Amino acid sequence: MELQGTVKKISEVQSFASGFQKREMVILTQEQYPQPINIEFLQDKINLLDSVKEGENVKVGINIRGREWVSPQGETKYFNSITGWRIEKVFDNGAEPTQAAPSQSASPAASNANPFEEEDDDLPF
Repeated sequence: MELQGTVKKISEVQSFASGFQKREMVILTQEQYPQPINIEFLQDKINLLDSVKEGENVKVGINIRGREWVSPQGETKYFNSITGWRIEKVFDNGAEPTQAAPSQSASPAASNANPFEEEDDDLPF
């Protein structure tokens, strides 16, 4: 799965006695009701966050993980986590209209020539 949004926060590396390491990033989704989504990067994937900065637009490859936990009282609870494994920077859409503009300027010239020919054929007299 993938999530896309703006990097809101990048945490420091958290190291545990077992040798386990994780680092978290929060992205703000870009939809009608933006959502802050916390994504964990584990072990060798924590270095992926070195290449991004807060405020950048990114697309993140994720896995959703679930865990079951039984309390000492016998109550069962379920927990979910979102784990990141890939990050791509998404560049501003400002470059895309520039690429689209030449094709738009070429299209009207071609479309102006064709409609005149079609109009001549469609005239009733």
